[in-house]
Amino acid sequence: MTSHQSAQTMKPATAAKKLGVYLDATPAEFREGVVSRTELNALQTDPPEWLTELRRNGPHPRPVVAAKLGISISGLARGGVTEALTTEQIDALKRDEPEWLRKERATQAEVRKENARIKARDAERAEQDR
Repeated sequence: MTSHQSAQTMKPATAAKKLGVYLDATPAEFREGVVSRTELNALQTDPPEWLTELRRNGPHPRPVVAAKLGISISGLARGGVTEALTTEQIDALKRDEPEWLRKERATQAEVRKENARIKARDAERAEQDR
């Protein structure tokens, strides 16, 4: 009995998420097919021009927009940002720094501070348990 190993494939939406790009901005041939693990690895190691351009200028998906602004995805929603943004739009938000963005950045800073405190506390407890 011989076993045939099939190539692992994924939907374009999954591949776009792994590549950190907005699916609707990708070329039609990317959106309409399936992406194998080998193809995904090739796109990551040697990105074509369209992928480089999308990563540089966008439009960017919400997780990327949130990271570039230094806030959470929920913070984006609270700020009324529901669509993909270009790098230019993100830079304009950083420049203008509306009140909601200042508030969300402060919230995110508090979350990071609390996470660091908990991590330090847990490390201290683990050390005491030794």
